[in-house]
Amino acid sequence: MPKKIAPLTNVEVKNAQPKEKPSKLYDGNGLYLLVMPTGAKYWRMKVTIDGKELSPLAFGVYPEVSLADARAKREEARKLIVEGINPQEAKRQSKLNRRVAAENNFEAVARRWHAEKLSEWKESTASATIRRLEMDVFPYIGKLPIKDIKTPAVLAVLRRIQERPAVEIARRLGQVCSQIFRFAILEGHIESDPVYAIRGNLKKSVRGHHAAIGVDELPEFLRKLSSTEYRMYAETRICMRLMMLTFVRTSELIETPWSEINLEKEEWVIPWRRMKMGKRKINPIMEDHHVNLPAQGWALLRELNLLTGRGRFLFPNKRDHERHASNGIILAALKDMGYAGKHTGHGFRSLAMGVIKEKLGYRHDVVDRQLAHQSGDKYGEAYDRARFLAERRVMMQEYANYLDSISSGNILTPKFVRAA
Repeated sequence: MPKKIAPLTNVEVKNAQPKEKPSKLYDGNGLYLLVMPTGAKYWRMKVTIDGKELSPLAFGVYPEVSLADARAKREEARKLIVEGINPQEAKRQSKLNRRVAAENNFEAVARRWHAEKLSEWKESTASATIRRLEMDVFPYIGKLPIKDIKTPAVLAVLRRIQERPAVEIARRLGQVCSQIFRFAILEGHIESDPVYAIRGNLKKSVRGHHAAIGVDELPEFLRKLSSTEYRMYAETRICMRLMMLTFVRTSELIETPWSEINLEKEEWVIPWRRMKMGKRKINPIMEDHHVNLPAQGWALLRELNLLTGRGRFLFPNKRDHERHASNGIILAALKDMGYAGKHTGHGFRSLAMGVIKEKLGYRHDVVDRQLAHQSGDKYGEAYDRARFLAERRVMMQEYANYLDSISSGNILTPKFVRAA
């Protein structure tokens, strides 16, 4: 008959003294306190399965792990032993599961997905995407194992965003999350995309035209732009004027490197990969865009070259000159001028179209070419390009002269109106 062991008391455990060699104080059912010569005390449990004694289980250090805590761990281990499960293997598997869960939580998977996309994206897109995830998604589901995230959890995140209100951001982040979950499917962590069921259950953003002032408001806008009452960097003022004279999209101007500009030959060619139509995944337009600048535009670029010409970009980031500035510099300047919600960087294109058609009488198709719009007729593209190039140069110079005349108060009147 096995010897009956009296359970330990808290006092015995606390007062246990070290000896020359490691000593053991038994509590029963395999649990004992191992007292080292240094005075350190460790909880251990003797384990025997199928008549074979295994390495003892370690339950922690006293007093961090109390007697009651050690007994609770012993009972958990005994339940596993009764079921024929090795507690040591179960402990190792539990650690492995926690590590795998940590490596495959939503944030970890999202960052791996993001890293794979870097070669496909512009730097600004990559930066904006991860920043938005860090702000709006990771704080809520980032640490959850991706296999445990269900549709309601994702829906709650997206609804929190759209209630700010930021309906369009919620829509775009829904698309981003869907791509992340599909990436997780490819990695073998999940079998379905929980975002799929959300489609149609979010508010739809109302899309409209970019805000733009009218042609009749142009004189006052030019007066404000020239005035010293509105504080802005010289580069920002030049940027605004170039937006008016080039018709390029905001990102196409802000992201322009000096390598695309030839001041001596007065040539500016934007590679097709930087153009909106060139970025399309399906049937991209692989046609470089020739920016027709009037004399006033080249004068602005030469002035700008004295300010930023030693760097990479026309408009470098103030903190990191190896990066271009943000599109926000134009919106911030417009806000300071009192045009928040009334005019945008893209609005310069609408404004220019209005001036050229209403005041200068040019045909819509010529203006479209300068705006880098596509006709839809791929066979007529080359012919149109050659046919309109000379006319576009004349048009842009007349437009720049017209803006100058408004600023001087001596507004030019076109000598004739061109046929529509």
